[in-house]
Amino acid sequence: MSLLTVESLTKEFGDVTAVRDVSFNVSDGEFVSILGPSGSGKSTILRMIAGFETPTNGSIRLNTTELVGVPPFERDINMVFQNLALFPHLTVAENIGYGLKQAGVKKSERAERTKKMLQMVHLDGYGSRSPDELSGGEQQRVALARALVNEPELVLFDEPLSSLDRKLRQHMQTELQRIQSETGTTFLYVTHDQEVALSVSDRLVVLNEGEIEQIGSAEDLYETPESTFVADFIGDVNQIPAVVTGTAETEITVEIESKPVSFARNGAPPVSSGDNITVCVRPHKVSVSDTGTDGQLLKTRGTVQERSYQGSDIIYVIETPWGRLIANVRGQKFAVGDDVVVGWNADDMHVFPTEQTPPQEVA
Repeated sequence: MSLLTVESLTKEFGDVTAVRDVSFNVSDGEFVSILGPSGSGKSTILRMIAGFETPTNGSIRLNTTELVGVPPFERDINMVFQNLALFPHLTVAENIGYGLKQAGVKKSERAERTKKMLQMVHLDGYGSRSPDELSGGEQQRVALARALVNEPELVLFDEPLSSLDRKLRQHMQTELQRIQSETGTTFLYVTHDQEVALSVSDRLVVLNEGEIEQIGSAEDLYETPESTFVADFIGDVNQIPAVVTGTAETEITVEIESKPVSFARNGAPPVSSGDNITVCVRPHKVSVSDTGTDGQLLKTRGTVQERSYQGSDIIYVIETPWGRLIANVRGQKFAVGDDVVVGWNADDMHVFPTEQTPPQEVA
């Protein structure tokens, strides 16, 4: 059952369209992330759902109630901000119970519900402390407890983990999943951090320049991207230019550096002979060897330019006639300067029209 329904949502700021005709839904109890680079419109969408921005066009419904025009404090929605916005003059317990006090909940009930939330976020015994006595991760949990204590239908998150170091961010990812699972509360999470979004979400909404590129699970987006943007933004990908030389109902033939290759369509978009396309393959699907692997349709020689040891895997950057390729391999060791054969199976490729350009690196 859809708890949140967003339909044809558009937001214009003067001549700039920040969000264009966005539609998606979030089911009751689901953890959904909106993922995209800076400036893609994700925070604007969140602010419209929260009521801090008014859409230019479109509809936002919580269950069956239309939210456009409803003040933020009348929406059954809470938000965890990037800067957390804890009250420095209140104790941890007072911060958590603030919304209950504003709602007129009796002191004894506030105390009991606050105590349960402190236990839920593993901060039992911290109620009398000041927020400035807590670590960054502990402050995150206080903000989350405050957002959950009055049992809202939906909790919104605007990149709340962006200021944490990687180890603490990974710990908080696990905590978010645990708390969301235990409470059954619906979470809508906004971030530009692929690692966070992929690890915590049931589904992801990928935005690019205010429009949706693709919606799906982490596996769907990684294994079957629908555009070069998604392929490049969700993990690393090698991109090789090619030309379509033939098409059939179940097969496409392309030419890469004068080498013809035929492979199954595998959901590839419609293409015609003569079209310029981009062939994409994930680094972990690329093999590196001395002589090549039998049965691989695509292989080329190259020279190792960079080598990065990653524990169980080694990441190689290899200069080839097809450009620089990245390979993430296990069990093979080569040195910088070695001549090698790079290859992959045609079934591991994704094909997109060349005009779908990859995103620029996000600062």
